[in-house]
Order: sequence, then structure tokens, then C-alpha cells
Amino acid sequence: MRDRLNIGLIGFGMMGRTHACAVESQKWYYTPSDPASKARITAVCTRHADTAQAAAEGYGLGYPSTDEDELIYSPDIDIIDISTPNIYHFETAKKAILAKKHVLCEKPLTVTADEADELARLASENGVTAQIVFNYRFLAPNRLAKRLTDEGRLGRILSFDIRYLHSSACDTGKPAGWKQTAEYGGGVFNDLGSHAVDLIYYICGGFKDIKGRAQIAYPVRTGPDGSEWKTDADEAFYALAELECGAVGTITASKIAVGTNDDLRYEIYGEKGALKFDLMEPNWLWLYDAGDKGGEFGGERGFKKVECVGRYPSPGDRFPGAKAPTGWLRSHIESYHSFLTAVSSGQKPCPSFDDAAHVQRVLERAYRSAG
Repeated sequence: MRDRLNIGLIGFGMMGRTHACAVESQKWYYTPSDPASKARITAVCTRHADTAQAAAEGYGLGYPSTDEDELIYSPDIDIIDISTPNIYHFETAKKAILAKKHVLCEKPLTVTADEADELARLASENGVTAQIVFNYRFLAPNRLAKRLTDEGRLGRILSFDIRYLHSSACDTGKPAGWKQTAEYGGGVFNDLGSHAVDLIYYICGGFKDIKGRAQIAYPVRTGPDGSEWKTDADEAFYALAELECGAVGTITASKIAVGTNDDLRYEIYGEKGALKFDLMEPNWLWLYDAGDKGGEFGGERGFKKVECVGRYPSPGDRFPGAKAPTGWLRSHIESYHSFLTAVSSGQKPCPSFDDAAHVQRVLERAYRSAG
């Protein structure tokens, strides 16, 4: 392997820009000598020559291209970063894996479970590092939640409720984006729901069964081209799920929740304790320990607000400091660091394409149950 990992970035919408920022931030959040800090985006590919040129020149991202094969088959590129609409993930990832490139792919991995299973199998057979971007795993409160459940602090998990709510589809006069269209593998459960499913999978374990119901509240709205358009993908989705551990819970994903911003919240209840998290307050995890002593005025019982902030394992706590508030972008920086570290060390990535395939099977089963 060369001294520096070279990345070919395919797609430069919001998530492509986010990934580029995460790569450039590695040296600041870790150390310049860290292998992840030496990685560079050396080429950027978009559908149009002008946007590729603007991305390459404006952000210093190497050379521009409108042909993803130019990046995939280049001997100078080690990693393919897929930041395109869902419908394109499968073919791009498959070509990259077969070309022996390491792959980082935005969620959801594909639009069908069969495609996700195939990519997971190919990544294993070809010995490449393939990771999915479920970035919320990497916020400090969620990493702590995972540790606490693994240590048995909650005891047997009994139930959960997780909601990921946006208001972005409330304005029917706003042109629908690709994430709202079936043509591109859109739908709110694929988009927001995949994050919710993965967080429960990460913290509590695999899914055994799921049933759901989709909602289209606005059958007619402004389409992508500005004309009147018939809504063809779910705007909200409600699911009831059972986990392999026996826990039962609810999952809600919605883009028609008036008044919300980026509201990802969960509650997890066990025999010995409980956890609560709210993405709009990403510095804290709420922990209830049933073993705390009760008494007058409640004694020591109650949910405790654990100050996670920037207390990542060293050296991840060095910048901007362990006490500094954290935020959404930090989850992507940590996600990318985990991926680049796995590539450099040859270790299995987490979340892997195997994890992504499990989530994809859950999404597909939920959609099928909804009819």
C-alpha cells in the first residue's frame, strides 16, 4: 500500500461535500501522523463537467471527471467514496469491489436486499474494506449506549421507541428532491428509517421481524421539475418490530412532522435500566439505573444526564477538546476515521456491508408488509 490513501469521490451534493470535509478534518481531530490524516481526495466525479470542475478547483479535490469508471479503474486511486442517489449505489459499488477498490458508501446501501447481500458477499470474496455510512453510531452518546448495553447495565432489553422526524416535506410547493421519488430509491423509511433501524441494531442487536405502514399525506405536490406531480414514495412510515433478543418496539420515520428539524430520538428500556437520546442535544445521554437507591424525595433515583460531549478515546479528544460541544459533523468525521483506519490496518470495518445488508433486509420486509 502507498504511503497515502487516495480517494475518488463520486457525487458532490450535500453528502459528497460532507465526506470531503470529513477527510480534510482528519489531521485536526487526530494527529498529522495518523494514517487517516494522510488520506486525500484526488479526484471528484459528478454528472456534469461544470459541477465537477467547480468541485475540483473550488475545494482542492484533485482532478474533475464525469466518468466514474475513470476513478474506479485508476491505478492511482485506492478508495471509492459513493455519495450518489440510492439507485446508483449497487452498480458503482460492484464495479469498485471487483476492481479491488475499498469502498465507502452512503446509506442505504442499495434499493433491494438481494443487491445488498451480493455486495456484502463480493466485498468478502475480494478482500476489500467496505463500509456503510451510518454516521450516528459515531456520536459519543450512542457509543456509550452501545457499551452500557453490552456490559449488561440495562439487563435484558424489553422495549424501545425510536423516531426520526423532519418537516422537509410539509411544503407542497417546494419541488420534490430525489429522496422523495421512487425512481431514485427514495422514500422516508429508506432515508431516515435506515438510520433508525441501524441505531437499534447497533445498540440492541439484530431484528427478528418487522411490520409497517406507509403514509402519503400529500398525494399531489410540486414535482422535481416544478410542475404538478403525484407523490410516489412514502412521506412517513410507522413500524412495529421484534428483535432477536425478544425486545419489541416502534420505529417512526417522517418528513411531515411540522416543527421538527433533525429530530432523532430514542428510548430503550431494560429490566435493570433505561437510556434516552435526542440528536438535537447531541452532547448528552440519559441513563436510568434501577439499582440506584430510593428514599425521601426520590433518593438517588432518576435519569442521569451523562456529559459525553467530546470525550472520545484519545487522541480523538484532542481537538477542539474533550469539553467542547459536539455536533452532527463530528459523527461523519468519526465515521470516516473508522473507515480509513480499517483500510490502513486491514481490520474489518464497522458498520460493514454485512451490517448494511441486515438493515436492507429489515427495510425491505417493512415495505413489503406495508403493501
